[in-house]
Amino acid sequence: MNRTFAINILNMKRSPSIFSYSKETEQLARFAKALGHPARIIILKHLSNHGCCYTGDLLDVLPLAQSTISQHLKELKDAGLIEGEVLPPKIRYCINQENWKIASQLFQKLFKEDFKAIKCC
Repeated sequence: MNRTFAINILNMKRSPSIFSYSKETEQLARFAKALGHPARIIILKHLSNHGCCYTGDLLDVLPLAQSTISQHLKELKDAGLIEGEVLPPKIRYCINQENWKIASQLFQKLFKEDFKAIKCC
């Protein structure tokens, strides 16, 4: 890995007992983890096409139990990619536009890196 990239993307702070990543790197990793399951991608695509939905609506889209769908929604919400509005007894979910824009920018920045310049093996 070229040194400039490592410093820019990680912005590592080292001390004898502390190692931390930049806020940007941690945020990118959180988004990547949330996007790391096919069911969550399908949920995001469904929300993109429909604006919002309820957990029950996704039962028609995914062949999963409601509890499993709820867990995927929780992962997306914890990452900040979606938000939920409580409308008892349901929760309406939609894409968090502000965080989606941030995620898009962070992934674009990562994918624009020139890894061809890095000599490996």
